[in-house]
Amino acid sequence: MLTVNAVIIGLQPLIGNGGLDRPGREKPLYPLSLSAGEHGQPPSTENDIHHSDALDRRPIPVRDRRLSQTLCHALVRTGLSSNTISLFGLLAGLAGGVLLALSASVSWETTALVAATILIPLRLLAHMLDGMVAVSTGKTTRVGELYNEIPDRISDAATLIGAGYVTGGHPLLGWTAALLAVFVAYVRVQGRLSGADHEFCGPMSKPQRMFALTAGVLFTTVVPEDWQPTLEAFVTNGGMIAAVLVVIILGSLVTAIRRLRRIVRRLKELDT
Repeated sequence: MLTVNAVIIGLQPLIGNGGLDRPGREKPLYPLSLSAGEHGQPPSTENDIHHSDALDRRPIPVRDRRLSQTLCHALVRTGLSSNTISLFGLLAGLAGGVLLALSASVSWETTALVAATILIPLRLLAHMLDGMVAVSTGKTTRVGELYNEIPDRISDAATLIGAGYVTGGHPLLGWTAALLAVFVAYVRVQGRLSGADHEFCGPMSKPQRMFALTAGVLFTTVVPEDWQPTLEAFVTNGGMIAAVLVVIILGSLVTAIRRLRRIVRRLKELDT
């Protein structure tokens, strides 16, 4: 049951708050204004090294769900640091990518693909919980930002590259999708360093990339091959996964352009 709930949480950033404002909803672990970050920060104080960065972090409504709060409390009680949780997410992302890459060459292909569809959202879950733990324990640090960003980029690349080697995929598409995923994140970070807010707009940010890929992999495991779409006219042996990677590539290009435009507009406002 915990695994099923973890998968649901990992895939849920696209679903919305699911009635978060309904009466009777448990009070969030920390203020809603701070619930938008991975290694989020507490309110600005004289000693706050992050100042107001917590206010322009990735919004993930599922953070304030009861199950998310319960998991966070449980992790706090274990004494695990947020950085350790970040590393667990990295391991889950790497393992998922390896299983995807090996799936077409092993006799247990379906098992490998199903395991990957569990590890991908587990990686997203860990990336959400590391920040919740950091905020709830008051142990937000500059080093935490490195643990927040670097494992995420590695996990993204490993997962998308691995997808290129799945039956019906194509290595070039996987590598291209991984490169663009890193570039989209780079645009966001560089925009912030230049003085703009973090831009998390889509249509193909991290949650959308992983949702599309997970859905595509699940589709290939449950739908007969004859019923699956084909891109063989354009990609050698291209199938469902190739189609998903093309969508991720095109969506990432649009996302990068949208973020750049918003960042440039904001920087021009700051210059005037």
